[in-house]
Amino acid sequence: MTRVGVSPSFREQYEQNVFFYLFNHYFENGYILKVLNYSYKQAIIFRFHKGDKIMRKYVAFLLIAILISVLAACSSDEANSDASGDWEPDKSIEMVAPAGAGGGWDTTARMAAKVFKEAGIIEEDIGVINKPGGGGAVGWAYIAGHEGSNNHLFVASPPIILVPLNGQSEYSYDDFTPIANVIADYGAFAVRADAPWDDLNDLFEDMKADPESISVVGTSSPGSMDHIQFVQIAKAAGVDVTKIKYVTDPDGVGLTQLLNGSVEVFSTGVAETVEQVKAGTIKVLGITAEERLSGEVLEDFPTAIEQGIDASFVNWRGFFGPPNMDEAAVKYYEAKFKELSDSEEFSAIRDQYGWDEMFMGSEDYKTFLDEQNETVQTLLDELGLGQ
Repeated sequence: MTRVGVSPSFREQYEQNVFFYLFNHYFENGYILKVLNYSYKQAIIFRFHKGDKIMRKYVAFLLIAILISVLAACSSDEANSDASGDWEPDKSIEMVAPAGAGGGWDTTARMAAKVFKEAGIIEEDIGVINKPGGGGAVGWAYIAGHEGSNNHLFVASPPIILVPLNGQSEYSYDDFTPIANVIADYGAFAVRADAPWDDLNDLFEDMKADPESISVVGTSSPGSMDHIQFVQIAKAAGVDVTKIKYVTDPDGVGLTQLLNGSVEVFSTGVAETVEQVKAGTIKVLGITAEERLSGEVLEDFPTAIEQGIDASFVNWRGFFGPPNMDEAAVKYYEAKFKELSDSEEFSAIRDQYGWDEMFMGSEDYKTFLDEQNETVQTLLDELGLGQ
């Protein structure tokens, strides 16, 4: 019996169906179309004169071509990798400050980006953007939306532990990728220059007698950093911290409230007090560092510890990546932040703002954050603010 042949037009249609089935069903990526199209044209030359055997060879050729294309594409996704698996950015990096311009997060991010560029530590451009709102929660949600990205970073400090613990954000530190801590900043407790208190012990004695008669203002919300740094020192001094009258100033006019007499104490960062101290409008009763800081004006601020209050509070500040950042990218950034921390340029910036060096790599940073989380949870529970 003579086998009936398949017409050329039907064979070509059959070939095309196989081609597009493979293309649509498995890959659906435009960047491999040229490779597949080339393999298709090459197979046309054979015109299936040898029947199914050629067809099988053609399909095998297609699969090999597709596999090579996909592997090549995966290897270049968002990164350049050399033979050793090292990662380097191949496009600009976005660094997020989850607050408005001028605060600690913003300043740290912009100073880091500046040194990275000017010292030649990172060649790719680094753009700093502000994502204010929710005590940091808006910025954290933004970063969470870039899961797996190796080109997004953000700066963080204690609020990334405090805000979630008091129920104001669904995202916490352990939802992100810790890269490195770089600095330690400290809190300061300021009063008007004509206030009746000359040190923290004077203030706390009056607060022990009538804690609700003295208002404390801070930029952060209740249960967040400006509140907790004051509470931690006051508790060590014997004040009933559950009765402290804390008011929040989300609009950044806490200093104005202090100067016009609306509040008695301003809980803030050390750097935010320097200019007003120079101007003679306020005085700093104490800071939360373990030792006095160096620098003009800063060296005159007494610590709580030297006033007999056995407590300190560190406003650590470091950098994180999105969830599920590649391990190779984490190692790259960890090394770069270490280089930043060790640089003369960043040392000068630390001196300018009254920051201390406090470098921790990714693993040590994670351990530190876990310990901080446990300590803060206990304090918030005592205040009735834990969730």
